[in-house]
Amino acid sequence: MIAQGDMAPDFSAVTDTEEPIKLSDFRGRPVVLFFYPKDDTSGCTVEACSFRDTLPRFAGVNAVVLGVSPDSAKSHRKFKEKFKLPYPLVVDENHAIADAYGVWAEKSMYGRKYWGNLRTTFVIDGNGRVARVFEKVKPEEHGVEVAAAVAAL
Repeated sequence: MIAQGDMAPDFSAVTDTEEPIKLSDFRGRPVVLFFYPKDDTSGCTVEACSFRDTLPRFAGVNAVVLGVSPDSAKSHRKFKEKFKLPYPLVVDENHAIADAYGVWAEKSMYGRKYWGNLRTTFVIDGNGRVARVFEKVKPEEHGVEVAAAVAAL
């Protein structure tokens, strides 16, 4: 997994609107890159809404919030519209971004093994360096704790 102090791997992808996006597009601004397992599931919805509700705190420091999951642009659009999420959701269907950050892993639920995103957030400073890594995130409190970390940059 990418660690604090590492350069954040750049990536090229599309968002929920099917517009191209690159991490390097945001150089000079802090970026919150949060990886979540799946659109419109209970924990992911709580986490995404936590970022939605704290977005004014990120805007106050000119930070960008980007959510990343292996869902399609269509799925992202439905999720974004349903919960009025005001930030881009990045399509990572082939999990290349998750692989680059080390968060694509084998998981287990109810005895069934499968692969997916580990719920992890990277705070990236304006120079493209990872300033904080949040692992094993508690979705309910996450937006507030990440906003505090971004404000401390």
